Amino acid sequence: MWKLLEVKNKLRQIILDTETTGLDPRQGHRVIEIAAVEMMNRRLTGNHFHRYLNPDRDIEEGALQVHGITREFLQDKPRFADIATEFIEFVQDAELIIHNAPFDTAFLNMELGLHEMNELKSYSGEVIDTLVMARTLHPGQRNSLDALCKRYAVDNSTRTLHGALLDCELLAQVYLSMTRGQESLVMEAPTVAMALSNSGTSKQRPVPVMAAVPAEDQSAHFDLLSQIDMESGGACIWKNKLAG
Repeated sequence: MWKLLEVKNKLRQIILDTETTGLDPRQGHRVIEIAAVEMMNRRLTGNHFHRYLNPDRDIEEGALQVHGITREFLQDKPRFADIATEFIEFVQDAELIIHNAPFDTAFLNMELGLHEMNELKSYSGEVIDTLVMARTLHPGQRNSLDALCKRYAVDNSTRTLHGALLDCELLAQVYLSMTRGQESLVMEAPTVAMALSNSGTSKQRPVPVMAAVPAEDQSAHFDLLSQIDMESGGACIWKNKLAG
């Protein structure tokens, strides 16, 4: 079962998503859209970061069919270097929630590296991969964002194409549904323990009920213990207890 997250007084989480020109940053593909949605103590705050970026390169046809973002649309948009500091300030020290995290983090680390900045993990907190979480909770099932929306009754009817901001908003609802109740599980346990300790009373351990054993079985058992005691040089403590 997916481990329960520690609930802190002010748990700041960022749901993060990107869209790109292709599938592999090692082949020179770039980030063209970044979205990050803030959640505080499992509640969306309304604060978000969203930017389209000029990649200075063509967009692969396969990627275009997924998100529909054209190079022409991006011509007047800022480049990653223009928004890098603002992006890092937004995600600083927050726990990141990403669906298929290795994909997005690889692209962001590439972009940061191009500008001689540290990898994402040096600025943010823990990264939670909701795809890994979903595969743990629902093994052998489809765990795409669309499949999870359907499973958890999250309305994704407006998602005709991938879009980073919309996908963040949907993933936030999916994540809350997937982890619903964990905060009460974590919080209630110490509360119950405290209530018992504060009551000034403690329950007595129940007296064990001895089973009735026929005399012949008792005799056979004692003979077995005697044999063990003899072979162990008198080290059978259970024979001594019975004898006592």
